[in-house]
Amino acid sequence: MNRREFLELAAAATALSVVGTGAARAASSADVVRIGIAANGPRTSDPNQTTQGSDNWATEQIYEQLVRPEDGDFATTPDKYVPTLATEWSASPDAKTWTFKLRQGVQFHKGYGEMTSDDVVFSFKRAITDGTNKTIMANVADVVAKGPYEVAVQLKSPDVNFLGTTGFSNNTSIVSKKAFDKIGAEKFMTDAVGTGPYELTRFDAEWGTAMKRHEGYWGQKAKIAGVECVYIADTTARTLALLSGDVDLIEAVRAPGWVDSMLQRDPTLKFDMTIPGSFNTLHINLTRKPFDNLKVRQAVMYAIDRQAVADALKPMGGFMAGLQPDFFPAGFKTADLPPELQYKYDPKKAKALLAEAGFPNGFDFDSNCSQREDYSSTMLIVQEQLRAVGLRMNLKIGDHTAYHADNRSDKNTLAMHSSSYPPIPTQLYFQQLSSKSEVKSDGKGGGNYSHYGVAMPGIDALLDKALMATDYKTYVDTCKQIELQALRDLPLIGLSTLSFTVARNARLDMGYKVKSGYARWRFHRATKKA
Repeated sequence: MNRREFLELAAAATALSVVGTGAARAASSADVVRIGIAANGPRTSDPNQTTQGSDNWATEQIYEQLVRPEDGDFATTPDKYVPTLATEWSASPDAKTWTFKLRQGVQFHKGYGEMTSDDVVFSFKRAITDGTNKTIMANVADVVAKGPYEVAVQLKSPDVNFLGTTGFSNNTSIVSKKAFDKIGAEKFMTDAVGTGPYELTRFDAEWGTAMKRHEGYWGQKAKIAGVECVYIADTTARTLALLSGDVDLIEAVRAPGWVDSMLQRDPTLKFDMTIPGSFNTLHINLTRKPFDNLKVRQAVMYAIDRQAVADALKPMGGFMAGLQPDFFPAGFKTADLPPELQYKYDPKKAKALLAEAGFPNGFDFDSNCSQREDYSSTMLIVQEQLRAVGLRMNLKIGDHTAYHADNRSDKNTLAMHSSSYPPIPTQLYFQQLSSKSEVKSDGKGGGNYSHYGVAMPGIDALLDKALMATDYKTYVDTCKQIELQALRDLPLIGLSTLSFTVARNARLDMGYKVKSGYARWRFHRATKKA
C-alpha cells in the first residue's frame, strides 16, 4: 500500500466515524439532507453570535428575517426583496424611518407561540447591544412596536439600502423573546429558537447540528424531513464522504483544478456556485516605498493579467474591471471605463512606467500570503506576473490565521484579502478604502491595509455622500464615482471574484438554481431520490 492509498483509507475511516453508519441511518437517508462542513465543529446556533461562516448553514434553515432575496440569489436592487416575516414595508422620504407590517400567525419552534412585534424589537435591540455586526447596527437609533404586528426602525442616518445592509442580516434574524427569557443567554447560544422551515434538535460541538422539519411553519413546509450539518475539516475525508454517499453535498475546495478532479472521480456530481462569491482584492501599502509612487502602482496594475488570474480559477473565478462585478450596482464593464482606466494587461507598459519611476531594472520587496488554497494559488500567479516586469516579490506563505493577524498589524506590502459582499458597494468601500478603517500597527484598526485616505487623499467625501443619499439613483451614481477614483489612485486592485462552491450528489435536487447570494442557502425546497 502506497502513502496516498493509506491516507485515503485513513480519511475514509475518519469520514465514516464522523458521519456515522448503520442500517438505521441508511434507512432514513432519503429523509435527511446531509452536508459536509469544512470546519472542526460548530461554535453557536445563535444567529446573533455567529462568527464562523460554516455555522450559517444551520442558521439559514432555522431563522428568518423580515425580508430576504429569492432563494439562490442576491437582491441586486431594493425592489427585489421579497416578503418574509414582514408582508409589506415603506421608507420615509429621508430614508431614516423604515416601517414594517408583520405577517400574522407565524409560529416559533418548540411551542413558543406566535411571533409579534415584541420579538422583532427584542431581536433588533439584542443585535445592537450584543451582535457581531455592530458597524451596521450602529446606525439604528431605535426600534419601536406600533401595535402587535407593526414595527418602525428609526435610523441615525439615511440608508436607502436598509433592507440589504440590516434587514437581511444574520444579526437581525428574528428569535423568540419568550424562549430567550426562559432558556437564558448562555444556553441560547446552542439552543436558539426561530421561525424557519427547520428547527434545531441537536447541537454537538464536535459532530455538528441536526434539525427537523418545522411542522407549524407559516409557508410551504420543507419537503425533506431533516437537515444535518456534519463538520469534516479534513478535505480528503470530506471528499470521500461525498463520493461514498455518506453526505449529500460538501463545501468545496476553492482552488485551481479541484472541480475537474472531482468530475474525474464522479462525472455525475453537480456543482452549485454563487456568483460573484468572494471578492479577491489586493491592497497596495502606500506607506511602503516605492509603492507611494503612482507610476509604480500603475506598473503593478498593468503587470497583473487579471483575466488570467480569473481563468486560472475557472469555473469558480470571475473577472472584475474595478472593485465590483459588472452586474452589481456601481460595477463597470471594461469597455465602459475611460481608456486610461481600463488597465488591459500590458507588461511592456509596466516596464516603461517602472523606468519612468526610476526603476529601470525593477526592485525586490517582501510580501506575506496565507497558505489557504484560494490565497496561495492566486498570489503565486501574481508573483510570476510581477517578476516578468522586474517586480521581484519575495512571497512568504504561512498560517491563515497568523496572516490575517499580521495584516491587521500593518505588516504587509501587497495584502490580498478575500471577502463576500452583497450588492451594496459602500460596504466594501467602507471596510477597505475608508480612512476610518485604516490599519493600525497595534492591530486595533480596520481592513484598509493601504492607508488610503491617510497617506494620500481618498474617497471619504464621496463615501459620505453615498451613505447620506436619500434616493437610490444618487447612491449608485456616487458609488460609480468612487470606482473611478479608486482606479485613478490604485490603492486597491480587484484581482478576481471566486464563487463559493458546493459539490452535490446528483440525487439531491435543490428545488431552485443557485445563482448568487451568501455562502449558505436553504434546503426547504429540496427533494432527494433514495
